[in-house]
Amino acid sequence: MIDFKEVELADKLWMDPLYAIANLGGCHHDFTNVFAWSGIYNHLVARVDDYIVVKVCNNDKVYYFYPAGHGDIQPVIEFMRQDAAENNQEFYFLGLTSENVAVLDSLFPGKFEYEGNIDYYDYVYLLDKLISLSGKKLQSKRNHINRFKKTYNWSFEEITTVNLKECWEMNVEWCIIHDCNEDDMLYKEKCAVTRCFENFTELELEGCLLRCDGKVVAYTMGEVLNSTTYVTHIEKAFTDIHGAYQMINHEFAVFIKEHHPDMHYVNREEDMGYDGLRRAKQSYYPDRMEEKYTARYRNK
Repeated sequence: MIDFKEVELADKLWMDPLYAIANLGGCHHDFTNVFAWSGIYNHLVARVDDYIVVKVCNNDKVYYFYPAGHGDIQPVIEFMRQDAAENNQEFYFLGLTSENVAVLDSLFPGKFEYEGNIDYYDYVYLLDKLISLSGKKLQSKRNHINRFKKTYNWSFEEITTVNLKECWEMNVEWCIIHDCNEDDMLYKEKCAVTRCFENFTELELEGCLLRCDGKVVAYTMGEVLNSTTYVTHIEKAFTDIHGAYQMINHEFAVFIKEHHPDMHYVNREEDMGYDGLRRAKQSYYPDRMEEKYTARYRNK
């Protein structure tokens, strides 16, 4: 049986290097996501050889993330299968990318059955495209930004310990407007976002905010995900400020390029099945979707 434990901030010290070596593409292969959502989905973590193993205990069902690390992965997966069996659980993987599926099929041919869920596919964009917004398809984004710049007395700045509280106050107001406590998914997201605010420095997050007449009207947070990709964890804006979402998206893309010139892509995570969020993410025409699959081990 694998010796799992609740995830703590101290685990970042050993998990981050293994995530960096693994260089995986899914947004969930990231310490911040594992930590921030652990209170919602009961994430447990363990180190098996040189791999991170994450176990998700949700709604009386147990899932595992694909192991992140380096070395021979087959015995690690066997340990995971045994862990599920010893706990009288079926062996499920959650959030498998197409590359993960290919590895599993080569190591365990015919032993897993797969199911995709578009609600949890990650939207991955070319960073340069988010900056240039070139082409006819993105003309409306440029128009929103130009109107914003002409309409408002605005400023853009990096989030620090000095202005973090203002972003939190804006986030609280945003949640009141959107009835976060009445919507199950928004409430869960609110809990995860709260953990990011409470541990912003310790998680080594980056972020930026947008002001109109001195008031914070939008903010965003993210970090480097892998060798080529930055991940945006959070983005909030007041919808009554025309163009605020488009503006914070664009200016943060510029920030990423300036601070991380090796980044080529931005992973803006999934839409969770929300029609409005899906339309918003699709309207930026992603370069690709990071497909994610659930897998069930066939015991017979």
